[in-house]
Amino acid sequence: MVMDKAREVLVIGGNRYFGKRLIARLLAAGDRVTVLNRGSSRPPAGTIHLVADRNDEKSLTDALGARTFDVVVDQVCYTPRQAETARRVFAGRTRRYVMTSTVEVYEYEDSPTLVREAAVDPLTAPVDLELPWDDPEFLETHYGEGKRQAEAVFAAVGPEFPHTTVRVAHVLGGADDFTGRLQHYADRISSGEPIAVPVVNRPATYVHVEEIADFLAWAAGEDFTGPVNAASDGLLTTQELCEAVAAHFPDGTTVLHPVEVGEVSPFSFARSYGMDNSRAARLGFTFGDVRRWLPGAVAETLGKGSN
Repeated sequence: MVMDKAREVLVIGGNRYFGKRLIARLLAAGDRVTVLNRGSSRPPAGTIHLVADRNDEKSLTDALGARTFDVVVDQVCYTPRQAETARRVFAGRTRRYVMTSTVEVYEYEDSPTLVREAAVDPLTAPVDLELPWDDPEFLETHYGEGKRQAEAVFAAVGPEFPHTTVRVAHVLGGADDFTGRLQHYADRISSGEPIAVPVVNRPATYVHVEEIADFLAWAAGEDFTGPVNAASDGLLTTQELCEAVAAHFPDGTTVLHPVEVGEVSPFSFARSYGMDNSRAARLGFTFGDVRRWLPGAVAETLGKGSN
């Protein structure tokens, strides 16, 4: 990319997984990248580092000083309170705000067809700032709700705060996948332990770690607003994921165990809310096919080389 002037880009969070890949792409494009976090880890080389607690408005404004940005990419906005703070702090400081949201905003959908963005309209989503958003246990069990309400806070501002919320599918791939979700399957398949799934187990949409970094870097340079789904083409079942993992454990056994109640394996879903990515396609971004990259993604994560 050739630019007359380097863009000023702020990334909030972004020190690991697809966030660090996003930063690498921005730097490669010639952007001046500032990374803001709590200081627990240093950002990638070549960036400017600001230390602040994004939950503390004064800490945030003090760290930013008089800085302004062309784009802010917010990787770690999980609650409506955080969104309210960001909305106040960054109003007038940036020309574009990109919030990383999640497929889990559709957690109450159960659609036989792929879900479009309009299924969850942030303008109509209720916001409750008094819920215990500072409680880690509450936040973990209300992840989708927190993201949904954060989207609603930004949407309520109107056109004077140009923003997009990127609803990210379940991310796979990379040797640095810290979630342990594929390892969950590997451990059980290699030992023959049962894998708990819902009695009615629905397929889901996914995106490769490199692909979502590409998408976020692209979205930072566009001018569309509103929510956009970010997912590879195609749906995967738990069985297909297990088959991809089992290819690396020829002596293992895949045993799917349907359960009526209780905790199920990480990538098994009782509801259908696979995402439709046609808006992204209309805007100019083409996603790949999930089945083409799945074997390599599993190999990367399990440390089995790449296909």
